Amino acid sequence: MSVFKLNDQAPDFKLTGLDRKEYHLTDMLEKNDEKWFLLIYFRGSWCPACMEELDELEDTMGYFDKHNIQLLTITHDEKSSLEKMMKDHQFSFPVLLDEEFSFLKAYDVYYHGEDAPYEDHGEHAEPAYFLLNEHGKVLYQQRQTNPFGRPHAKELRKTISYIRKNLK
Repeated sequence: MSVFKLNDQAPDFKLTGLDRKEYHLTDMLEKNDEKWFLLIYFRGSWCPACMEELDELEDTMGYFDKHNIQLLTITHDEKSSLEKMMKDHQFSFPVLLDEEFSFLKAYDVYYHGEDAPYEDHGEHAEPAYFLLNEHGKVLYQQRQTNPFGRPHAKELRKTISYIRKNLK
């Protein structure tokens, strides 16, 4: 169950990116030029489905740039593994480290812990998606409880287009 509803103010966060920059939602919103934010929590660099998804997103970054959407990806994976991932994949979007699980908790991202009903690569968070408008209001959210069923880049683009067209 989500801890917030559509049109609620998204929880604030402050995380450091692999680029060593600090990403603070409040600051990004204050400096905002009508930009929306797509926040994607991913399992980690070890997950083939995540790497496929992130590669798809990188291939379609032109769409996000054209529509003034800042893509931020978040994970609690090991920093050294993520640095290798960035070197191998050359992603242009920021990868933020949730080392203290603060984003995971604030955004109610599902954590596959030792109490999970089935084994799945040990303990880790599952994918989650949040689209915020220029004021930080939640326009879309989806949390997975396993690696499958996540929206791919095409579905995310369709969702964004639908929301923009039908905003009140």
